[in-house]
Amino acid sequence: MRTPLCLLGGPGVRGRTAYGHDADRFAELGSVTKVFTGTVLTRLDRAGTVALDAPLEEYLDEVPRGTGITLRHLAEHTSGLPRLAPVPPGPPGDPYGTFDEQALRQSLRDLGRLRTGGLGEELYSNFGYAVLGHALTTATGLPYQRLVDDHVLRPLGLEAGTVTAVPPEDRRLVPRNLFGRPRLWTLTGPILPAGGLWSTCRTMADVLVGLLVDRRLGPPAPSWRRGGSVLWHNGATAGSSVVAAAHDDGRWLLLHRLGRPSRTDRLAHRILAATPPHGVG
Repeated sequence: MRTPLCLLGGPGVRGRTAYGHDADRFAELGSVTKVFTGTVLTRLDRAGTVALDAPLEEYLDEVPRGTGITLRHLAEHTSGLPRLAPVPPGPPGDPYGTFDEQALRQSLRDLGRLRTGGLGEELYSNFGYAVLGHALTTATGLPYQRLVDDHVLRPLGLEAGTVTAVPPEDRRLVPRNLFGRPRLWTLTGPILPAGGLWSTCRTMADVLVGLLVDRRLGPPAPSWRRGGSVLWHNGATAGSSVVAAAHDDGRWLLLHRLGRPSRTDRLAHRILAATPPHGVG
């Protein structure tokens, strides 16, 4: 069975949708959500609402003093916090099903002893981004969606809600198992800032160009990963996988598939590597 695929890109990339994908239906972004959270953080830092290097306990009363963790550590995955929140296992196939507000608050109280890595050591953490998102909503008194609307979408000239955790049911591209049942994780609770947003491929491509190619909101957020001359981020959920990437010279691509993330990553790398340098060819 062919895997639904959507590819959009700049010059040199032959965009296409195939095997039932649709560039105007909402698809899961997984961890690409983190670039929205990081962009909100950097814009709030520039506005003076929060400070990148301020201790986390300045914004969250539950966090014990002296952990040394800052908002920057959370954004750069250098807080030492584990990849997943320390909660009981969720329902089969849903690693975030038991990570609710109560579990988050309990984790915050225990934050100092939950670290599995040293402060400053890179350790990818979805849990850390859940904490970061909670810090931003607490500091501003605004829900996460409002922060995304006000600090990412509207400044890029996009409508509020065009990237969201709750897309219209009839416009969602939902991965399904062999029996036709949806393959979806619970990503609308505290884990939302780490991986719960949905977007159409067309809208996400506009966000990617605005943030990485045109740099309309300033220097890219620390959420983006760097490999050589490429800034990128990927994401994967139970059944969706996505890569957003851009060369420093302006070449870019967005690739979304309903399939294994490793294959999506390899395909994106191959396409971007084969794209001629900007202005050549």
